[in-house]
Amino acid sequence: MSAISAAEKVDGFTRKSVRKAQRQKRSQGSSQFRSQNSVIELSPLPQLKDASTAEQQELFCQKLQQCCMLFDFLDSASDLKNKEIKRATLNELVDYVSTNRGVLVEASYPDITAMISTNIFRTLPPSDNPDFDPEEDEPTLEVSWPHIQLVYEFFLRFLENPDFQPTIAKKFIDQKFVLQLLELFDSEDPRERDFLKTVLHRIYGKFLGLRAFIRKQINNIFLRYIYETEHFNGVAELLEILGSIINGFALPLKAEHKQFLMKVLIPMHTARGLAQFHAQLAYCVVQFLEKDPTLTEPVIRGLLKFWPKTCSQKEVMFLGEIEEVLDVIEPTQFKKIQEPLFKQIAKCVSNPHFQVAERALYFWNNEYILSLIEENINKILPIMFGNLYRISKEHWNTTIVALVYNVLKTLMEMNSTLFDELTASYKAERQREKKKEQEREELWMKLEELRIKEAQNQSRGGPNVHNNNSSAK
Repeated sequence: MSAISAAEKVDGFTRKSVRKAQRQKRSQGSSQFRSQNSVIELSPLPQLKDASTAEQQELFCQKLQQCCMLFDFLDSASDLKNKEIKRATLNELVDYVSTNRGVLVEASYPDITAMISTNIFRTLPPSDNPDFDPEEDEPTLEVSWPHIQLVYEFFLRFLENPDFQPTIAKKFIDQKFVLQLLELFDSEDPRERDFLKTVLHRIYGKFLGLRAFIRKQINNIFLRYIYETEHFNGVAELLEILGSIINGFALPLKAEHKQFLMKVLIPMHTARGLAQFHAQLAYCVVQFLEKDPTLTEPVIRGLLKFWPKTCSQKEVMFLGEIEEVLDVIEPTQFKKIQEPLFKQIAKCVSNPHFQVAERALYFWNNEYILSLIEENINKILPIMFGNLYRISKEHWNTTIVALVYNVLKTLMEMNSTLFDELTASYKAERQREKKKEQEREELWMKLEELRIKEAQNQSRGGPNVHNNNSSAK
């Protein structure tokens, strides 16, 4: 890379674009390499379907061991024959486990888990693009996918086979195995993360002894993401798994679950990359509230605490999530948070960014929220009125002005007496402000006139106060 100029150092955006332009980005990468010193030629083994029942088990294990051979896919021209033999064998193994009963005997479990571990567990390569933006950039795809995909297919069929025995498998699919699996969620390849999501969900369902450990490790990944790295590719997928897990929580919720909601999920809203996983995050939050509506008040207060100050895109996301939360709130909980909540909504309504204002005004299209507002109109209308009335006269966007008029009309119908009182009070306050402003301007004009007179006196040789004082001495 050429040296960065002084102008590029000053302008961070230019510097980023220069880096992107100068970098020869690869669309594919792999961390799977085999030492060239250990070349072993693979020979096709007999088909499982052609073997006798007595021979099938031994042949099955031989094929599993054969598939533990790894190849360098970055060199597309190397080991073509061996790669094809392994691919065909993996396809056969997937079909064998999917369509046959009684093939998962205890003796085969070590070879099955060894083959899976050898192929999928690896140190992920560093990103080719440190400034990766999912909305603009293409992800780096795993070049060994032709083999890894089939290994994942086999893994899933293994877990879903009616003969699968968790009591035997737990000797191999243990905490260390799960930790390595979770590390793979940082893969840049979305195809791999999608398989991992399904695999981890199956493991969570079948291994009761690993459930608490899986939740704890996901908790740790999220905490590292929030407070240390701000980077992890699989946040959205892990949140999807959590959505299903939360749905199965027993009532009353354990203290650890409530703590996870307030100490992990709510602070995740501060993440710079929130847009990449906000839909899944909001779903998890709402799942918690449907389980325990008493958590609604602390959740809303938490969202208000972390409300974005300078990012309009995030504000729109927060408003959407608040609406989802209000859809499940109980009237008693609503009363507790209506004042701070509608103070924030009032600020959003008057936001010069029309998408923020528009999203806040859409609350009045929600029938349930509208019923809550009507029940508490005496508290909410005074909070909202001033901003709404001012926007109706001043906002630059005609769509927003039209929406505000509809909201004002709705509020007036809810309590016309209070509406008229607030209108009169607002106009009187505006008159007082105008009068103060006029008095302030008049005072400044008088001061300016005095300054001009003083300047004129001095230019005509008027009395010099400093010299007179000196003469008196």
